[in-house]
Amino acid sequence: MWRRRWRDGRGTLVVGAGVCLPLEVAASYRARTRGLLGRDSVAGALLLTPASGVHTFRMRIPIDVAYLDRRLTVLAVRTMVPGRLGLPRVRARHVLEAEAGAMGRWGVRVGERVEVRVGGASGG
Repeated sequence: MWRRRWRDGRGTLVVGAGVCLPLEVAASYRARTRGLLGRDSVAGALLLTPASGVHTFRMRIPIDVAYLDRRLTVLAVRTMVPGRLGLPRVRARHVLEAEAGAMGRWGVRVGERVEVRVGGASGG
């Protein structure tokens, strides 16, 4: 079975019928650990991979969190305020983070499949 090898960088998140958003990919341990810490806002979204859970300790802003499976299908969407520990999701392989309220505006819902484009190629 072929597995995508993710790397830190930038790309595009495609949701539903063509909603395209700027995306940061955090694939290294260091980038995943840093995540959105110390930021006052987020331009687009951050994909943590591999990841099955997150926390918001030392975060400045509330965030929306979408847990994704191997095929980038949304398993759950939660809004987390600073200072919380999110329980890991059993089938989650990636976590998508954005400012609170963004997932709803973009149409990120349970069962929806998102697409990640990095370096001009489709991810997954």
